[in-house]
Amino acid sequence: MIELEALCEIIKPLEGLGATLLMVTPQQPAFSKKLIEERNLNYGMLSDIGNRYAETLGLKFSLPEKIIEIYSANGIDIPAANGDDSWALPVPGRLVVDRQGIIRSTSFDPDYTHRPEPEATVQVVKEL
Repeated sequence: MIELEALCEIIKPLEGLGATLLMVTPQQPAFSKKLIEERNLNYGMLSDIGNRYAETLGLKFSLPEKIIEIYSANGIDIPAANGDDSWALPVPGRLVVDRQGIIRSTSFDPDYTHRPEPEATVQVVKEL
């Protein structure tokens, strides 16, 4: 699984290609801001309140009860972070969007442990 800090390593290569890295998350802006500051992240996060954008892309899912129990037992409170009462998350993945707003590449996997490697994102942008 990709750590948030690993994405920081591709900022400069992406900027050199004229690209920008943004993370889209259902977390409330205040929660994301705290995460950015605590983990010293150097990229922006956009808030998809209620997972509405993820839902329009067919990428929103609700956690199964067994996972909710595990998360709760470990102090992971998805509803608090997202500011609603759902245990819904977006499918992890990557969208590469060109300057005209056209999606040029996607990579999504419902298994949260399988995420696109940061270097693969740089390679996709190079190929545009």
